[in-house]
Amino acid sequence: MKNLAYIIAGLSLGTAAVLSAQTTPTDSGSTGPRRGGHGPGGPGRGGHPIVRALDTDKDRELSAAEITNAPASLRALDKNGDGTVSFDDLRPARPADAPERPARKQRPDDAGAAERGPGRGRPVDPVMLALDADGDRALSATEISNATQSLKALDANSDGKLTPDELRPLPPAQN
Repeated sequence: MKNLAYIIAGLSLGTAAVLSAQTTPTDSGSTGPRRGGHGPGGPGRGGHPIVRALDTDKDRELSAAEITNAPASLRALDKNGDGTVSFDDLRPARPADAPERPARKQRPDDAGAAERGPGRGRPVDPVMLALDADGDRALSATEISNATQSLKALDANSDGKLTPDELRPLPPAQN
């Protein structure tokens, strides 16, 4: 009877070891495991929507050709045709049958958010930081036209492309 307890315990530990050794599926063309939807440009469905639009071959890098074609890719994001790419252009459209969202209540830590500035306490997206020259969280026609030069400024190693490390959000600023 004592041996049966040891056998059951051994089988349980063996099963746990096998189950914990399972790997996460990888993207086709990806060299590592998926990281829960955190791609270049931050969390979400594969990263920031601007990076997803610029990365036309979906290899998680911006090649020299993709950087050169950035203005055209950004203009395609302008859903309402006003010449700028704003937050509303980047959000997916809500389905017509979706219920109304309740208004967001202001939390005590939101007081003075306008004085603190945009994105305080959140990772800063280097792509948006480079593209949005005036810091208004929207890309004007001029900023879109200058996108190629702005993105080239992010190329830390001067290899002509932007790798996931160069597209990764910066940590929040410390006070």
